[in-house]
Amino acid sequence: MEEFIQRIGAAVGVDEATATAAVGHVLHFLQTAQPEGPVAELLAKIPNAQQLIDEAAAAHSEGLADAALSGLGGLLGGTAGNIMGLVGKLTGAGLDMGQMQTLGHELFAHADELIGKENVDKIIEAIPALAPFR
Repeated sequence: MEEFIQRIGAAVGVDEATATAAVGHVLHFLQTAQPEGPVAELLAKIPNAQQLIDEAAAAHSEGLADAALSGLGGLLGGTAGNIMGLVGKLTGAGLDMGQMQTLGHELFAHADELIGKENVDKIIEAIPALAPFR
């Protein structure tokens, strides 16, 4: 997992701690949005996935932009609301939209390797807001 986090950090242009938090936030989002099926299979194949999720949740403190986006997400509700909350958390961690897209591309490429493109496509079909990050 350390090699993967280092790869994410290098691609996104952030330090290892930020990359770890960002991956944890994304995995938490996926786990919340789709707790069974391909997401469960993916999480089972990522070493320490639950630890990353738990650490991201514990370390999270909302900044102004994060709070605003999370609040907007709460108004939208459902998956749309959850994606706005994720954007808020990633913004709070210091990522801009370009870095978020790179993070998504890297995560989905890794997921393709772990559970197959067909299963990743099922995740995207269930959560269409993720399609631009594929």
